[in-house]
Amino acid sequence: MTYTITPLPALSDNYIWLIASRGRAVCIDPGAAEPVLEYLAARRLTLDHIWITHAHGDHTAGIAKLLAAFPQCRVSGGSDIAAATDTVGEGSLITWQGLDAEVWHTPGHTAGHLCYLFDKRRHVFTGDTLFSAGCGRVFPDSRPEWLYTSLQRLAALPDSALLYPAHEYTAANLRFAEHIEPQNPDIRRAAAELTVPSLPVSLAHEKRVNPFLRSHLPAVQTRAAELSGCPAGNAEAAFILLRELKNRF
Repeated sequence: MTYTITPLPALSDNYIWLIASRGRAVCIDPGAAEPVLEYLAARRLTLDHIWITHAHGDHTAGIAKLLAAFPQCRVSGGSDIAAATDTVGEGSLITWQGLDAEVWHTPGHTAGHLCYLFDKRRHVFTGDTLFSAGCGRVFPDSRPEWLYTSLQRLAALPDSALLYPAHEYTAANLRFAEHIEPQNPDIRRAAAELTVPSLPVSLAHEKRVNPFLRSHLPAVQTRAAELSGCPAGNAEAAFILLRELKNRF
C-alpha cells in the first residue's frame, strides 16, 4: 500500500503530520484544526484517526473541531487525553489501512509522552521527545533521567528510521549543537544546507549532529563539564548537563 506523509505547519513552529492513503487520513498532534481541515477538503480525504503524543495544548487544541467535522474519527492517546476514544500506552498497537503503528511510552518531556512507530518502525512520530539536533524540555511532572532513557531507546532503532518531530526547531538546535561540538563538520554542513521544512530526518543523521544522542562521546562529556562547571562522568550525567545548558542557551 502506498501512502503519503505531509507536514502541515501550524501555530508558530508546529508541524501536524498527516498520513494519507486511499481517501483516508491520520493526523498526529493537531494543535490547530484549520490546517488539517483545509488539507483534507482540498484532497477530498476523510479523517478517521488522530494520534496524540502528549497533552500540551499546542498538540491537542484542534481535536474538538476535527471531531465536529468527522464524528466517526478515533482519537488515540494516553490516559491524560480527555478526548481519547482509545486509551493507548506502551505496547499498544493501532491498525490503520492494514498497517500497524506501535505505541511506545517515552517519558521525559512529560511523564506520559508517547511515540508512534508506523509501518514496521520506518516512520517514528516523536512529538516533543526528540527533535532534529535537539530534544524536548523536561516539564515538572517528568525527569531528565527518563528523557535520557527514552532517547537511548529511540537511538537503538535502525539508522534508516525516519523521525517526525512536532516542531521546526532545527536551526536553533544546530546553533546549540555547534556550541557543544564546534569542530563537528556534520553539524556545520547541516546548518549550511538547512531548508524548511527540515523534517523528517533519518536517525543516522541525528546520530551525527544531535548532542543529546552523542553524550557517550568523551569530547561531548568534556565540553558539557567545561561549560557547566560540573562533572560529567558518564553519558547520562553529560546528557543532564546538556539539557540544563540548552535551557539557558
